[in-house]
Amino acid sequence: MYSAALINDPFGDPGVYVECKYRRASLLFDLGDLHRLPPRKLLKIGYIFVSHTHMDHFIGFDQLLRLCLGRDKHLHLFGPSGFLERLEHKLAAYTWNLVENYENDFAIIATEIHPRGRTVRRYDCRTAFRPEPLEAGPAADGVLVETRFFTVSGVFLDHRIPCLAFRFEERRRFNILKTVLVEMGLPTGAWLMTLKEHLVNGDPDETPVQIRSRDPLGRIEETWRPLGELKAAVKVSPGFKIGYVTDAAYSPENRAAILGVADQADMLFIETTFLDEDAETAARKYHLTARQAGTLAREARAKRLLPFHFSPKYKRTPDALAAEARAAFRG
Repeated sequence: MYSAALINDPFGDPGVYVECKYRRASLLFDLGDLHRLPPRKLLKIGYIFVSHTHMDHFIGFDQLLRLCLGRDKHLHLFGPSGFLERLEHKLAAYTWNLVENYENDFAIIATEIHPRGRTVRRYDCRTAFRPEPLEAGPAADGVLVETRFFTVSGVFLDHRIPCLAFRFEERRRFNILKTVLVEMGLPTGAWLMTLKEHLVNGDPDETPVQIRSRDPLGRIEETWRPLGELKAAVKVSPGFKIGYVTDAAYSPENRAAILGVADQADMLFIETTFLDEDAETAARKYHLTARQAGTLAREARAKRLLPFHFSPKYKRTPDALAAEARAAFRG
């Protein structure tokens, strides 16, 4: 149900767009330059996970804020220690003397993650984004968001400041077996999404499922089948897993945290900022080399490696970083 891709090329601002194929529901890892994403995609975003607030990871917030003004929309943002203060500085940079006249319900619900807990505040457009405390409490085993469809967890990395790495995990994947549909005499169509919703919800087998289709003359036909019977046409498989890792020194503590985030990921987005010949520079700037990133991906048994966050010093040899990372990934 989900796909994921880098927003920019590997030399551009970091960011990954995760999109649900069948619902208007997307999420974002990092908030760098967003101009390559069309408004229709940006408006599907409900959750944003910010690794840290260096400019190349957070400058896109203003673009998204401007797009959402005057719309009925809630944005859920997550970031590390100090995140709420920096978010409030951004909001305070603008004058909001007319927003009390807005009729739309636009609000930002922001969560700051600490090693031992979290702080949550709401910022409502119609109150000029005045901070409203919502909750404070412990984090639940690193889980940041838990929905019917997916969970997102986070771990801390050392980038000379607290930096978060993220793991997205779809709960379960339901694939329709079209050959079985044919054998059962059932059509394809929008009703299959309803079927998947019942499965996601864990509804009982006796739940009736409406099946609507059109006959050759264009007339609507409607039948009902119990959910338990329709399960024969569905293959259940483990959910899609994504790891997102950026801006981290290659230390024992960071290595252990990264291996947890990347464990058996279907897609691992991991920074490959420097070549291994420049490992001293990478260590001084608290970044990974391409060889380190590829080795971590192999040790985590990731299925696919997607390197990004290339240093501009390699623009004359743009393939070198990816080649070194993939060589280490293959072992």
